[in-house]
Amino acid sequence: MKALKSLRKRVLASVMVAGLTFGGIAVQSALADRPYPSEQEVQDARNSVTKKKAMIERIQGIIADLTVEQVDLEKTAMIKAEKYNQARDEEAAIAAKVTELEKKVAAAAAEAEQAQTQLAQIASQMWRDGSAGTSLNLFLNSDKAGNLLYQLGAQEKIAQSSDQIYKSAIQRQQYASSLESQLKDAKAELVIKTQEAKTALQEAEAAAAELRTKVEEQKALNRTFTAQLATLENISESLEQQRIQGLIDEARQNNLPGPIDAPSLYDVGPPSTDKVNIAFAFAKQQLGERYVLGGMGPNIWDCSGITKASYAAAGTYIGTHSATNQFYNMAGKRRLVPIKEAVPGDLMWYSYTEDFNGDKYHVVMYLGDGMMLEAPNPMRTVRIVPLRYGDLFRY
Repeated sequence: MKALKSLRKRVLASVMVAGLTFGGIAVQSALADRPYPSEQEVQDARNSVTKKKAMIERIQGIIADLTVEQVDLEKTAMIKAEKYNQARDEEAAIAAKVTELEKKVAAAAAEAEQAQTQLAQIASQMWRDGSAGTSLNLFLNSDKAGNLLYQLGAQEKIAQSSDQIYKSAIQRQQYASSLESQLKDAKAELVIKTQEAKTALQEAEAAAAELRTKVEEQKALNRTFTAQLATLENISESLEQQRIQGLIDEARQNNLPGPIDAPSLYDVGPPSTDKVNIAFAFAKQQLGERYVLGGMGPNIWDCSGITKASYAAAGTYIGTHSATNQFYNMAGKRRLVPIKEAVPGDLMWYSYTEDFNGDKYHVVMYLGDGMMLEAPNPMRTVRIVPLRYGDLFRY
């Protein structure tokens, strides 16, 4: 029992350290200075109560350190995934702006060309009327529309109606020029945003790959450590595995600090039960399906993809395919509630900062009774699990 309590303390302390030191920088492995025990060392320790106790604590400490590293990598993968989703949102917004500006530039160019045609018609009419003289010469030889208007405006022979046409033509030309400048800037920004999204995707994929590698390594190591502990404690490996895994799961999911108390921001009112039930039904149909970065169905999901699709099935828009954007969208709609006042159907977010305007790297659906539905990371499928309080944002 003391050994199990020791493991609980080690895992809790280690997971807490992972949460406190995390900021996109991997926690340095404590294993570098702690070589794995050999089978001979384990066998030798069985013959001495003191050595056996020390060996058990040593192995439990290694397991705790491995847990720290995996928790950190899971968190890294979620944060990098959210960064990619945000970058993709920004790229899409600029791409839409470019498309809209291209339409406006085409329309403005057509209007400017039409204005030039009107100016030519006026000049032709002036020539036929014998009133062209200086005015026509100015029109045909002026380099700038502004200069043309200024000079022609000085001519008493230009009627007021014609003067308005000149002014309108110049305004259209200036507007078209302004739009072309905006389009040029937007295209340049799109190149930057596209590269940022590409980089964010590469970083997210690298984080996911690192997590997968670490998990496979730790599975192999845990099998060895489980066998060693079972030998030392004289119990079956299956029982030892259950005991160790149970303590680690409890530490990861339930024993981290609870959310910070937060005041109500406004009166939200009760949720629509019908819409919540539809969203839940949709989300639960996806249980067991794979996590894939940027996934939003039909058979692959990431955290903000499944929340967005679930509420869309209920006819509710909660924001773009980004946990952070969904938080801001709910804030803008005045739908945020303190965590301790959450009811089934509320969204909950995870953040590595207490700043209200900081990024939210993970979003889940609260089911009630301390349970949540999530698509967490590349090593997990869509699942229902107890609510985790580490990094849980206060709203």
